[in-house]
Amino acid sequence: MSEHVVVTIAAITLLGGLCQWLAWRLHLPAILFLLLTGIAIGPVTGWFDPDALLGPLLFPFVSLSVAVILFEGSLTLKFSEIRGLERVLRRFVTSGMLVTWAVAALSARLIAGLEWELATLFGAIMVVTGPTVIVPMLRTVRPSARVANILRWEGIIIDPIGALLAVLVFEFVVSSGAGALGATMLAFVGVVAVGTAAGLAGGYLLGEALRRDWLPSYLFNVATLGMVFCSFAFANAVVEESGLLAVTVMGIYLGNRKGVPVHEILAFKESLSLVLVTVLFILLAARLDFAQLEALGWVVVGVFLAIQFIARPLKVLYCTWGSAVPWNERALLSWIAPRGIVAAAVSALFAIKLEQRGFTQAALLVPLTFVVIIGTVVLQSLTAGRLARILKASEPKSNGFLILGANPLARTLAAALDQQKIPVLLCDTLWDNVSRARMAGLRAYYGNPLSEHAEIYLDTTGLGRLLAVTADEHLNALVCSRYKGVFGPKSVYTLRIGGATGETGRSATAGEGRIAFGEQVGYVDLSRRVYRGAEIRRTTLTEAFGMAQFRAMHGERATLLFAIDPKGRLEVFAADTPLEPGPGWTVIALVDPAPEPAASREERPVAQDARDQAEVQR
Repeated sequence: MSEHVVVTIAAITLLGGLCQWLAWRLHLPAILFLLLTGIAIGPVTGWFDPDALLGPLLFPFVSLSVAVILFEGSLTLKFSEIRGLERVLRRFVTSGMLVTWAVAALSARLIAGLEWELATLFGAIMVVTGPTVIVPMLRTVRPSARVANILRWEGIIIDPIGALLAVLVFEFVVSSGAGALGATMLAFVGVVAVGTAAGLAGGYLLGEALRRDWLPSYLFNVATLGMVFCSFAFANAVVEESGLLAVTVMGIYLGNRKGVPVHEILAFKESLSLVLVTVLFILLAARLDFAQLEALGWVVVGVFLAIQFIARPLKVLYCTWGSAVPWNERALLSWIAPRGIVAAAVSALFAIKLEQRGFTQAALLVPLTFVVIIGTVVLQSLTAGRLARILKASEPKSNGFLILGANPLARTLAAALDQQKIPVLLCDTLWDNVSRARMAGLRAYYGNPLSEHAEIYLDTTGLGRLLAVTADEHLNALVCSRYKGVFGPKSVYTLRIGGATGETGRSATAGEGRIAFGEQVGYVDLSRRVYRGAEIRRTTLTEAFGMAQFRAMHGERATLLFAIDPKGRLEVFAADTPLEPGPGWTVIALVDPAPEPAASREERPVAQDARDQAEVQR
């Protein structure tokens, strides 16, 4: 028996990893493959039975997993972001979700025949749209910047808000059985009060520990996870079912408190949350009962169609009313709204709890929710790209650059591109570099571009190329390999570290990207030259002053970087593609200052070379 359990857990973990890899390779949401895998090994073949495997541990595992997911989602909810959003997006995440709630609840009641209490709860679950599903879809569809921003931020912000709404509706449904309205309201207020108090207390204690350096950095993950579990358990022990509200409030509090290293807290989620999402989707899909689907019949399709073709268009129509959003973009917004992990997990969790309280139709919540999840993901993943092109709401071929690194060389290149109105986003794991870039007026992302956090929050809108500019050859190769699938293999560039001779002692290969700026150019040499005063210069070529004259004037002092053709398209001088600009082109080059007089060179301090090397490595 124990061997079977070990084999089952190992197989699920392996299958989950394969699903994530397949989703990455095919540029589709991982939820699709996870759900299909769970259905295949569960109700189809009968090989995996979550209830038999976990037994009494099933309910605690799902509860704690949902608590972690809701905490992570609420941790990203910034009040400042909500205040600064346009009216359209404010409606999407506030009053607009009431439209979805009402239509979904009515369809569940009138079409599927659910009791009003369960239909109302189902409607609350359906207001969420998960960012883990939307972001991969946006990278494939590449809609216009306005559509991408609205969908992306709607998914990020509405996840914790929608989950909180579902928790409160659930508490009201459970409390309504108490009889008198006064008792019901008292129970509801008790849940809200205890959940809020426990969340604020847990958030304050954890925030103080992190802010005052009471913990070493390597214990941040353990302490955060422990406090999430403790707040959840304590709230439930005082007033039943208040734990989910507690972790949501705790995340919102920490995410908005100044001085708390939220980026360090989010790091704990990048591995744990991914594992939980992977396992939870397979586990919940394996619990689907085809008999329940047969009992519902084709009405489940009617509920899905009502949400897809009535609820979403009505919400978009209301939220964009009186705005400057054109009708073609409104139509695309009306089509894209996939459901994700929060909808699946919360529906399964509440179904288990409601069944224990005697709600006979509670088991129908799960298949009804999964039909909507599968329907929205499959339909929208397969059709959104073509629809965006038909509606002319897709982004034209993006010419912007995602630059790996925000060091002095990367900032110099980014500033030159920014002056030519080329979209640029710098990415670095060192806060000092990111801070300097932002102070220079450049957009910069603080974090690892390979992380799950970057999957959601690294905005590639308007970007179509990658340029790796760091001294870490291994990181350059990994990032180039990752973003080949996003931008295409011909749009990924990297610098050699030490040029053709490999002067740093490391391999001089370019890893997975095309070699930018030529075979003889390296990161170390360019960084040293920038530190010594080399400048980016822009030269427009004419019939009288072409490339021959440019090379004769500057000689080896100039390194050609980019060229802009007469139509405004920017090209990179790459080692594998000879480029010979003609009249009407503009070349951008890094040009060294004029040579110093001999006397000045003799007086150069001996320590200068050491400072140069330190600046290059910084």
